[in-house]
Amino acid sequence: MFIQTESTPNPATLKFLPGETVLPSGTADFPNPDAGAESPLAARIFGVSGVTGVFFGPDFVTVTKSDETDWNHIKPAILGAIMEHYQSGDSVMGEDKTSGGHMAHEGENSEIVNQIKDLLDTRVRPAVAQDGGDITFHGFDNGVVYLHMQGACAGCPSSTITLKMGIENLLRHYIPEVTEVRPVGV
Repeated sequence: MFIQTESTPNPATLKFLPGETVLPSGTADFPNPDAGAESPLAARIFGVSGVTGVFFGPDFVTVTKSDETDWNHIKPAILGAIMEHYQSGDSVMGEDKTSGGHMAHEGENSEIVNQIKDLLDTRVRPAVAQDGGDITFHGFDNGVVYLHMQGACAGCPSSTITLKMGIENLLRHYIPEVTEVRPVGV
């Protein structure tokens, strides 16, 4: 098994490409070791000292490290944990905990919300996945779109620019009712 790694815009996060399917659909975000306990793969990766977050996409694993940890020290152990997992034959997820990502929204503004979700799915999420992350719809209120940033996007130094200059401008261009985009922590 050959696992490739790619840097992301977030210096605290690396993208690992195992050459195998990680999740057949959806994504899974493990912002801490307790959340990672529901996934045998995430639990193995959190077993590496210095790992603070794990995120799964369709064909990649994004790992976030603490600021005081050096990639040169933990990258080989993470590669070993991923390889060991795939050789074990264990499932990636203990139970089906993957998500399509977006929060449900019913009632008023549902047509606008559907347009927002469609633009996120077709224009934003594929590009963000290339960087090892995901951005999902969390809410819409009085012209403000609330988005949840996951994987490499969470805590990324360039995330504010991505939200304001990229996503906000895109949504405002296509949907006049959108006035602002803000991140939320979940």
